[in-house]
Parts: sequence; C-alpha cells; structure tokens
Amino acid sequence: MAEEADSNYHVIAKNRRARFDYEILETLEVGIILTGSEVKSLRQGKASIHECFVGEMENELYLFNANISEYAQAKHFSHEPRRPRKILLHRRQKDKFLGAIRRKGMTLVPMSLYFNHKGRIKLLVGLGKGKKTLDKRETIKQRDWERSRSRILRASNKGGDD
Repeated sequence: MAEEADSNYHVIAKNRRARFDYEILETLEVGIILTGSEVKSLRQGKASIHECFVGEMENELYLFNANISEYAQAKHFSHEPRRPRKILLHRRQKDKFLGAIRRKGMTLVPMSLYFNHKGRIKLLVGLGKGKKTLDKRETIKQRDWERSRSRILRASNKGGDD
C-alpha cells in the first residue's frame, strides 16, 4: 500500500473529503492509463480528483470525472480533461472490488494521485462505505477535541519551560 507521507512519493492531487465522507475499509495502489499530454499536465500539477469516482463500465473499472487540465503545448494532440480513464489492477483484485460494489453497496473512492518512486503515476483508491450525517458529526467532534487537546498540551509545555 502507499503512504502519502513517504518521501519517495510526489503527491499531485489529494481528495481531502474522502475520509470525512466515507469510512475507508481498505486501500489499494492502482495504475491508470493516460495519454502523453495528460502525463505532461500532471507533471505540472494540474489535476483535481475532488469530484471524481471509480465506477464500472464494460466489466472494467474506470476513473470518472477526474479533471486533468489540457497541456498547453499539445495543441491539437491534446486530451479531453474529464474523460473516463481505465484503472489497471490484477484480475482477482478487480473481481473482489466489483463484487463489493455490486453486492455490498460499497464505493471505490479515489484518495490521492501521485508519482511513485519509479516516476509512474499511481492512484490510491479506498474501498469505503458512505458515512451518515451522525457519523460525520462524530468525526468533527473528534477533530475539534484533538485540536483543543494539542493546544492545551502546547500551552502547558510553554508554561513549564519558564
């Protein structure tokens, strides 16, 4: 699996709301089929996966609605910014995720798009279940408590040094 904090990875785009909106049960690093102008645009950091999702089309998994801006120097060889892009993974993994989507009502959520240590573009996908409003409120409470706890600890450490 992939760690975004690792120094070998250069994150291009991140979906910050993924963990807030979904309870992520499992993550997987997958490949993605791109054209040359899309790769050049990604090297410039011009991508957004905020509104995208992974879905099924023709018994394969595709990334829908990911916005990769057009590469200016490509002119008429450019790509369509929001076209569906095929995801690359092993057949067993594909069958497992398709089964989870079809039977259990789960969702594949794109979490981050990055260059791995070999310079290849990878997508971190999470298998998740949508959170209810109550669960989201609980997440907000936890986050606020962590913030206030860290402030209290910082204040107590500063007071002890004098």
